[in-house]
Amino acid sequence: MANDEKQYRWKLEDIYPSDELWEKDFQQVEELQREITKYKGKLGQSAQMLLETLQTYERLQMLNEKVYTYASMRQDEDNSNTAYQALKDRAAGLNARVNAAVSYIVPEILSIPLEKFNSFRQQEPGLSTFSFFLDELIRQKPHVLSEAEENILAQSSEVTQAPGKIFRMLNNADMTFPSIKDEEGKEIPVTHGSYQKLMLSGDRRVRRDAYNSLYSGYSSHKNTMAATLASSVKRDIFLARVRKHNSALEAALFADNVPQEVYSNLIETVRQNISLMHRYMALRKKLLGLNELHMYDVYTPFVKNIQWEIPYPEAVEMVKKALVPLGDSYVQIMTQGFNSGWVDVYERKGKTNGAYSWGPYGVHPFILLNYQGSLHDVFTLAHEMGHAMHSYYSYQEQPYINAHYSIFTAEVASTVNEALLMKYLLNTVNDLNKKLYLINHYLEQIRGTLFRQVMFAEFEKIIHEKAEAGEALTSEMLSSIYQQLNKDYYGPEMVLDENISLEWARIPHFYNAFYVYKYATGISAATSISRQLLEEGELAVDKYIRFLKRGGSDYPLNLLKDAGVDMKSSKPVQDTLNLFNELLQELETITAETKK
Repeated sequence: MANDEKQYRWKLEDIYPSDELWEKDFQQVEELQREITKYKGKLGQSAQMLLETLQTYERLQMLNEKVYTYASMRQDEDNSNTAYQALKDRAAGLNARVNAAVSYIVPEILSIPLEKFNSFRQQEPGLSTFSFFLDELIRQKPHVLSEAEENILAQSSEVTQAPGKIFRMLNNADMTFPSIKDEEGKEIPVTHGSYQKLMLSGDRRVRRDAYNSLYSGYSSHKNTMAATLASSVKRDIFLARVRKHNSALEAALFADNVPQEVYSNLIETVRQNISLMHRYMALRKKLLGLNELHMYDVYTPFVKNIQWEIPYPEAVEMVKKALVPLGDSYVQIMTQGFNSGWVDVYERKGKTNGAYSWGPYGVHPFILLNYQGSLHDVFTLAHEMGHAMHSYYSYQEQPYINAHYSIFTAEVASTVNEALLMKYLLNTVNDLNKKLYLINHYLEQIRGTLFRQVMFAEFEKIIHEKAEAGEALTSEMLSSIYQQLNKDYYGPEMVLDENISLEWARIPHFYNAFYVYKYATGISAATSISRQLLEEGELAVDKYIRFLKRGGSDYPLNLLKDAGVDMKSSKPVQDTLNLFNELLQELETITAETKK
C-alpha cells in the first residue's frame, strides 16, 4: 500500500501554497481585528455604518477561519511536527482574540430600536446579504438579557460547565473496570475502547464478562453519577428560565427554530412502531441460536467470518457508482475531488485518527480518512464525501455569512450518501453471506440511530420534566425510568438485568441535553430523501441539490421542506421505520429459505 504517494494525500497547498503566505494572512487578521473595534458604539448611527461593520466582520471571520483551518489541518497531518504545533497554537490564540474583539456587535445591533433598525434595512440594499443573519438576531432578542446580565452569565460559564467536566473526569480518568479473560483465556483489561470491541465478540462468555465488568464500575459510583447528571439537568433548567424560555426542551430547540412537536412526533411515531424492534430482537435471538437474549447479545453480528477487503481505489469506484442517482454534475464534481487532492487517505505515524470533512470558505473541502479496507471504511468515505459536497455547493452559492449549515442539516447530506451506497450494494452483491452482512449492518444502523437515540431523547424529556416539577433525580429514580424504557423498546424477548438500568450513567450526550434527537431526525430525513431520489429521479435530484446549495441560508426545517421532507410530519420517521420493516422481512425470508 503506497500510502505516501501524492495521489493519496490531500493538497493543503490549495489553501496556502506556502507558510509565508499563511503568515501574511495571519497579520491581515490582526489588522482587521484592530479595525473592527473602531465601529464600537457607532452601529446605530446610520445604515451605512451598520453595513460597513458587518462587511468588515464577515471579511475578518472568513480570513480568520482560513488561517485557523490551515494550521489545524497541517497539525493533523503529523501531530509530532513542532512547527505546525506552534502554528496551531498561534491560530487558536488569534481566534480567541478575534472572538473577543467582535463580541460587542450582536448586543449593539440588538440595542438599536426596532423601528430605526427596520428603516436601516429598507434604506441600504447592501444589508440584504445579511438578511437571514439579522432576522435571526431579532428572533433571539426576547431571550437576550441586558449587557450586565449577559456579562454575569458569561462569567458563570465555567461553573455551569462543571457537571460535564466532572462526568468526563470520573468516566475517563478515575473509573476502572475489572479485567476479564479473552477468547484464548488471556487476561485483558476492560476499557471504554476495548468494551465496544468485546461486545462484538463471537464468544458469549467474553461478552457477558465484559458487560458485567463495565457495569460493576458504574454501580459503585451510581450515586455520584446521579448527582452529577441531576446537576446538569438543573443547569439546563436554570439557563432556560433565565433566558425566559418555558422549559429546558424549548430552550434547547430554540437555536434551530424547531417546534416541540417535532421532538414529540419523533417519540410518538417510534412508539407506535415499537413492535418492529421487538420483532428484530426475536429474530436476533433465533439467528444467534440463544435460549435467552441478553443486552450483551445485541451488538455481536449474526453473520460470522466475513472476509471483505476493499482496496481504496475499489471503494472510490463503489461510491461513484452508488451516487449516480444524485446526477451527472454531483458525480463529476466528486470525481474531480477524488482526483485533485481533496482526500488524505491512509493512516500514518503522527496523523490524527478518525475521519472528518473540513475546509475554509473560498477553497474546496478536504477529507481526512484513516482507510483500512473494511466495509465500514467505505461507508465512512461516502459519509464524509456527503459533508464535503454539501460544503462545496454551499460555498459556491452562498455568501460567507450564510455558507455554514447547522448540525441538524449536516447529518442529512452525509447519511443520504450512506443510504444510496447501501441500496447499491444490496442490489449488486450476489454473495448471500455478504448480503446478510449488509442487512445486519443496515438494521443495526437504524436501531442505533433511530430507536436507541429516540429512547435516549425520551429519557432526557422525562428527567427534565420531573426536575422542572420539583422532583429529586436520585439514582433509584433514574434507574427505574431507564429500566422501564428498555423494557418498552426492546420488548418481551429481551431479558433485562439490573446492569442495564445503570446505562444512563455512562452516556456523555446527556450532558449536552436534547442533542441526540438530531441523529434520529437526520437518518429519517436522509432515508426519505434517498427514497425520493431513487423513485422520482430528476425532480427529486433538483430539489436535493438546491438544498445543498442553500447551505445555512434558512432554518433547518425550511431547508428540508424545500428538499421534499416535512419534519413536522411523521412521514420521514415512518419512511425509515418502513425501511426497517422491509429489511426485517428480507432477512426473515432469506434465513427461512436457507434453513429449508
